[in-house]
Amino acid sequence: MAIIGKRNTLGIVRASQPGLYLDGGELGEILLPGRYIPADLAPKQKLDVFVYRDSEDRLVASTEKPHAMVGEFGYMQVVSVHPQAGAFLDWGLAKDLLVPFREQEFPLRVGDWVVVYVGLDAQTNRIIASTRLNRHLNRDTPAYRDGQPVNILVIGKTPLGYEAIVENAHRGLLYKSQLAAALKIGAKLKAFVRTVRAGGKIDLSLDAAGYKRVAPLTNLIVTALQMSGGKLDFDDDSSPAVIRQNFGVSKKAFKQALGKLYKTRRIAFTQPGIQLLENSAWSPGPADR
Repeated sequence: MAIIGKRNTLGIVRASQPGLYLDGGELGEILLPGRYIPADLAPKQKLDVFVYRDSEDRLVASTEKPHAMVGEFGYMQVVSVHPQAGAFLDWGLAKDLLVPFREQEFPLRVGDWVVVYVGLDAQTNRIIASTRLNRHLNRDTPAYRDGQPVNILVIGKTPLGYEAIVENAHRGLLYKSQLAAALKIGAKLKAFVRTVRAGGKIDLSLDAAGYKRVAPLTNLIVTALQMSGGKLDFDDDSSPAVIRQNFGVSKKAFKQALGKLYKTRRIAFTQPGIQLLENSAWSPGPADR
């Protein structure tokens, strides 16, 4: 059965003037309007579509991808406000997403960017959004292990750093003392669990910890050198922002990796930059993987 507010792989039942009708199981036939039909559609091909309700409350399918699906958090802009209904967000589909007044933790105005939770209204079964994030976060202590990679959404700035939502479920914190540069609210990033505190609070880092951080980075630097003819303009004197932009790590981690490569005679410092040594016919060993 098709699931409202999610991407579904659905088969074609029949074609008509408005478009294709897809098999929604217990939800019945679901229209995929003609403008979304792929030009290279093959016979008996199943389609990956997002299912939602249109402005007339009919179930429809779309090949467009919303900024967030039901059960997820997203960062979206307010495009209009209806005096009786609430605020409407641009969520990447033809129909804007409603934030009812009752789901607004603070009044929303046109042009605002907000972090919202996307869910199904219990009364109408329509997809709506909410800025009351705490209602939709899991407060149970998560079973993350230290160093585990996770996906995060940056949702706000605090005196300690930046709050984030971890894997669409838990609240986490990135400490500003661990960051090389400011983060953007709404940014979706890969992070690592530093520790899970009592009460389920999660300390996060943008870098893996300790040696586990340095070893894979050495592989990355060597690969980058090989792809650039054996030379790179980055070294110990490169700015933290430039290192973060090109390698996705802190300057401290980058310097640690360079030190490891230098000590094992895989690179030389050319001031500025680094060079892959000709006798460094190297492939990663077990400690580097």
